[in-house]
Amino acid sequence: MSDSKLAGQFFDAAIGLLTRVRDEEAKSIAAAGAAVADTVESGGRLFAFGAGHSSLAAQDVVYRAGGLALMNLLTVPGVVGVDVMPAPLGSALERVDGLASAVLDSSPATAGDLLVIVSLSGRNALPVEMAQNARALGLKVIGVTSVAYAENTRSRHASGGFLRDHCDIVLDSKIAIGDAELTVPGVEAPFAPASTVVTSAIMQSMLAAAVEQLVARGVEPPMLRSGNVDGGHEWNGRVMTENRDRIFYRH
Repeated sequence: MSDSKLAGQFFDAAIGLLTRVRDEEAKSIAAAGAAVADTVESGGRLFAFGAGHSSLAAQDVVYRAGGLALMNLLTVPGVVGVDVMPAPLGSALERVDGLASAVLDSSPATAGDLLVIVSLSGRNALPVEMAQNARALGLKVIGVTSVAYAENTRSRHASGGFLRDHCDIVLDSKIAIGDAELTVPGVEAPFAPASTVVTSAIMQSMLAAAVEQLVARGVEPPMLRSGNVDGGHEWNGRVMTENRDRIFYRH
């Protein structure tokens, strides 16, 4: 069987986007890493949020091998993931005014903490209000989004603003509107989205920059090891115990 032409084209598209983000967002990623390092060093807590498929990149940096133990997932019932039934309900909840405020008010997030909000379009009420309210509470906010949506679509928030308008630092994923990299005759809809690949890479590069910053400052970053290597569970148990007041996924 010969190689798939379309599969190769997807890899090319994803690599092209990753290269653009690496080159064009380098300063912003370094700034985001420094902000994370500042929060870790000052005793603050770290949170990540994403809705729908954007939640995948947020989940990817929480409680995982090689990850920063202090990163917590800020969850919104019915919005994180596609396990809610019916699935379109999750999309509808992203447009509900006031939901973000209720979530933040009942969360442990407080002034001095940092929140990373992942939203590809950044146009729905939930991520916009999440950023607005988090900053009002005194949190530092990093937005991971596609600026193309803010420049070429309409906001679904009453303010007319997008996620990027309410962040301290914005990381642009460069994903085109529609989030599909391939087209082919005979298929009416474009396909092969690359947002998860690119956004996850942004998140991991941001944390790599944070680790670099912490080491330069003489601060040992609390990292997790794989539970599938010898000593991994013992290592993670120690790290979690030492940082139990900043880790909420154990409770």
